[in-house]
Parts: sequence; structure tokens; C-alpha cells
Amino acid sequence: MKLTLAMSFKRMKPFWVTVFVFGLVFAVLFSIRLDLFNNFFYEPANMSFSSIESPPERDSWMNVMQNGRKIGASHTTFLKRKNGYILKETLYMRIKTMGLVQDINLKTIGRLNPDFTLSSFDFDIRSGRFVFSAQGIVSGNVLSIRTHGLDSTGNFDIKITERLYMAAGIMNAVDASGIEPGNEVTFQVFDPATMASEPVKVRVIGHEEVLNMGIKKKAKKVAMIFKGVTQVAWVGEHGEVIKKKGLLGISLEKTTRDHALFGLPFESSQDLTIIASVPSNVRINNADTLTRLEVEISGITYDHLHLDGGRQSLNGNLLIINKESLPDVSTDYGINGLNEPQRNFLEPSPFIESDHPTIRNLVKKIVEADEPPLKKTIKLVDWINKNIEKRPVLSLPDALAVIENGAGDCNEHAVLLAALARAAEIPAKIEAGLVYLNGRFYYHAWNLLYLGKWITVDSLFGQIPADVTHIRFSSGALKQQLDLIRIIEKIKLTVLLNRQNDKT
Repeated sequence: MKLTLAMSFKRMKPFWVTVFVFGLVFAVLFSIRLDLFNNFFYEPANMSFSSIESPPERDSWMNVMQNGRKIGASHTTFLKRKNGYILKETLYMRIKTMGLVQDINLKTIGRLNPDFTLSSFDFDIRSGRFVFSAQGIVSGNVLSIRTHGLDSTGNFDIKITERLYMAAGIMNAVDASGIEPGNEVTFQVFDPATMASEPVKVRVIGHEEVLNMGIKKKAKKVAMIFKGVTQVAWVGEHGEVIKKKGLLGISLEKTTRDHALFGLPFESSQDLTIIASVPSNVRINNADTLTRLEVEISGITYDHLHLDGGRQSLNGNLLIINKESLPDVSTDYGINGLNEPQRNFLEPSPFIESDHPTIRNLVKKIVEADEPPLKKTIKLVDWINKNIEKRPVLSLPDALAVIENGAGDCNEHAVLLAALARAAEIPAKIEAGLVYLNGRFYYHAWNLLYLGKWITVDSLFGQIPADVTHIRFSSGALKQQLDLIRIIEKIKLTVLLNRQNDKT
């Protein structure tokens, strides 16, 4: 018997469409502090850090500014010890997303060997009742990481093939190694927040004076290129950052302890989800009933983006999105046709703990093992809609933490559905991009599930399949959401009226 799906839920109210909150905030913060999450980098082949003179101890305070308003502060200390060095960083920001103001606190501690190689680290992020921490230690060619939520823990081992360093040492290395203007070096930056490494190019532009705390200071102007986006930093003596410009008008400026803690009062940032959103040239009043959408894309390059494939086809700058057809709800399938990389999306991964007893036991309560995949998916999405509160969250999206806290935005919904689906033997990916709402396209995350073929599913909107205004730019693992940094503040969309959709 063919069932009629009741998954075309009414469009969420603007306040509750908590689009891509942490992914967007992470992209912004990563861009202004490469060492924000206690990142690490592998030593470039053309540099020898063992020959670099030991930097002096440092105690540095910085204001976090956005278009003239103070929205946070950071404190970094670099200390010498008999057996190496200790690098500590604390960062506080007051972030506004989708109308809600939230405070976010991050602390990192890195312990370094005498040659600056990493020995161990601690990382902690807190926002409201959401808490996440991680500890890591290097032993031989393995970095072992242990993560903690409120009541959950996870363990990951990552093989390393080269010596591992803290990214906070990048500026020290650039300053002490004497890289000349016009030259650049590439670092492989590792971030325990995504359990992945990414290349970051550092290029010395030249020397200039920069005004800081009313004083002109000599500085080395350095460009950092990450995911095709260039940020600029001014580096003073001994590699200390005087000023750095990031995304969405956010910058860091060196200051004193008193000014950081007691100077200008902390204000909330501008609403990041709104200022990062993309205006639409037309209003779309019936997104969930459209079967096709045509959009012209401009302002960006398409390298490393997942625009073409599946329900999306790209021809030049014209993107066509067709709504998928669903298999019969009673249809079962095998996964024999999947290749090995696709089968990997049945396996647990960092923050998607599909093998954890809590996840597996929950799935057993929601679905029957012998039910067809589409029927399982309907039940899983229905459970998430009924049990997970929809609201912005500034924390790392972690499936177990979502269950514990019972709340989250689109990222939390996506990692939870991925974990539940994989535990139910349904291959699941995480996708991210833009989605239409009330005249604008907002950054958003959803899922791609294998139901005999790959189908987009949005558990926040309760849509199987997701409507065609979901424009995919990244697909696969959670870490690939960082690819969206390439398009923030650059992309422009022109929705084309289509004869098949005369109500757009």
C-alpha cells in the first residue's frame, strides 16, 4: 500500500528557521583567528622551525570589533617552561543570530616540546547550557583525541605523517624565519573542531606602520589565504599580531588588559545570519510545491564547491535544481550498488556517533529493523521534529549532545539525523548551502540520505525531499561546511521565472 507523505510542513516562522548558526559563526571566527580552536599545522618543507630563535614570553590582549562596536575580547599567553612552552588562549564573544543574543566562551591550552612540536592540548567551548571539550595528546605518529559533552564522551585517533605544531606559532615562524615580501609558505592547519586539516597560505606583503592604541607601530603586513578567502594581519615584534581583519566586518585589535576587560562595554554583534544572507530578486511564496528552480550564480568561482550532481545541474553560471521523486514507501533496497566511499556514510564519524549505545537504543525505539528505508526516514524525521527544540545554538554540533540538550539549529538537526539514519542502516551525508525564506537566501544545513537513490532531507523543515530552494554548495562530511567560506559576502543569485513554476 502506498502511503501519502505528510512531510511538506508549513514554512517555519523566520525566528525559528535557525539557519546554519554555528557553521556561519565558525567560519567567521576561523577567519579572524586561525588558532581559535587550538589549530595545528605541519611544518612546511621549505622551512626549518628548529633553527628559529626562541620567542620571548608574551601576554597579549585584543578587542574583537565589528564595524566600530566591541563584541568580544581575547587573551593569549605564551610561557617558557623547562621542558618546552605553554600557549593559552581565552576568547569571549557576544553573538547575535536570528534575533537571539548569546555569549560564547572558548579556552585553549597547548603544551609544546622544546622544538615547538605539539605535546598535548585542551580545548573548551561553552555557550549557555551547551558545553563541549576535547583533549589531545601526541604519541609517535598518532594524535589521540578525547571529546566530552554533558554526559557523553568520544575517542578518536588521527594518524599524523609529519611533525605537528600549533597554528599560533605561524606568525612567530613567519617573523623569525625572515620570509621576504612577495614570498609565501603553505601550512596544513589541523582543527580538532572538525577533525580535519586544510591548507592555509601565508604571504608577506610588505612593511608598513599601523596605528594601534594611539601609537604608530612598525609591522609586517601578512595575507592569509584560506579556502580562497584572504584576510590581512599586521604583525609586530616577535610575531605578535597587532591587528587582523576577518569576515563580516569583524576584526581583532591589540589593546591593554584594562581596555579589554573594562573599556568599551560589550555589545552584541550585528545579526550574523542576516548580514551574511543573500537577497533574492523575486519572492517565492510556494517553495514546498515547486518542482524546479533555475538560478543564475555570480560573484564566485566554482572550485571546490559541490554545485553539480544529483538533483542539481550546472551549465555555465546557470544552476537548475529539480525536486526528486521518492520511491514507494514499501520499497526496500540493497546497498550493493554503492561504492566504498559511499558506504563510508554508514560508519560513525566525529560528532556523528551512530555506533554509540544511546543512539542505537533510540533508533530501536523509533523504527523497526525490517522496515523499508523511506518509512524509517519518515519516522526519524518525525521524532526529531517532536523532540528537538528549534533554536540557535553556538556550540559544536554533536549528535549525542543534541539528544542530551533537546535543542539545536539546522546543524544539530543534520548531525542527529545523520547519526540516527546510519544507526538504522541508511547511508547519510551532511549538505550545506543556501535556502530561501521571506525574500532572502540564508545559510543552512540539511541531509542527503540513500533511499534506493540519494534524496535530500531537511529534518528542521520536516521535508522529504527538501524543497528546490535548498541550493547545495557542500556535501559529505561536517568538515566540508568550511567550503562555504569561499562564497560568504561574494555570491549573488538571480532567480529565473520558469514556465513550470508560474507562481514564483
